[in-house]
Amino acid sequence: MKGQFFPYKDENPSSKFPIVTVSLIIVNVVIFAWSLLDFENVINAYGFTPLHFSILTMFTSMFLHGGIGHIFGNMWYLWIFGDNVEDRFGRIKYLLFFLAAGIFASVAHFLSEPASAIPAIGASGAISGVLGAYAAIFPRVKVKVISYYTSFEIPAYVMIGLWFAIQLFSGVVSVLGDLGGGGIAFFAHIGGFVFGYLVGFIYTRIWERGKKT
Repeated sequence: MKGQFFPYKDENPSSKFPIVTVSLIIVNVVIFAWSLLDFENVINAYGFTPLHFSILTMFTSMFLHGGIGHIFGNMWYLWIFGDNVEDRFGRIKYLLFFLAAGIFASVAHFLSEPASAIPAIGASGAISGVLGAYAAIFPRVKVKVISYYTSFEIPAYVMIGLWFAIQLFSGVVSVLGDLGGGGIAFFAHIGGFVFGYLVGFIYTRIWERGKKT
């Protein structure tokens, strides 16, 4: 979950404790620690490998990470943005949404590289879905970010929009230029984000408004 800006706080307090978000973070950290006991075999067995398509590994790959930096970045983004999406959706719908975003991200990765024999791992696709939903639901919330040793505030739609633009550009370049993604599944990020944004948009603009009328 890397981009031009590193967010460290949003001006968007939750109305209740984000138990699902915190639980997801704990589960990811525990599984990461467990995977270090036999890392290569765990990744090969439970990572999502497009060439060997498996619905099971679409789920299991969401909870695996390639290193400290990988899991820290993912869990940090989940902590900053997940609580508010959980607050808006409700705990059960949020958990189902998170898992569905991860699945959608894996499908997008499969469609972009169906012959890849490299296991894809990480919660990035699911968290991209969380970012998409956040951008749709809370576009004007101020996010405090650090960029090039400077701290400032920008609206969520600007920060997340720039992050998505970087993913989209990198994904297109990796395909058209056949340069590879440096080990990053950009289309998983893109697919997860698009899914999350659409769900967030439909939920707030159609579902919630329909319930009020």
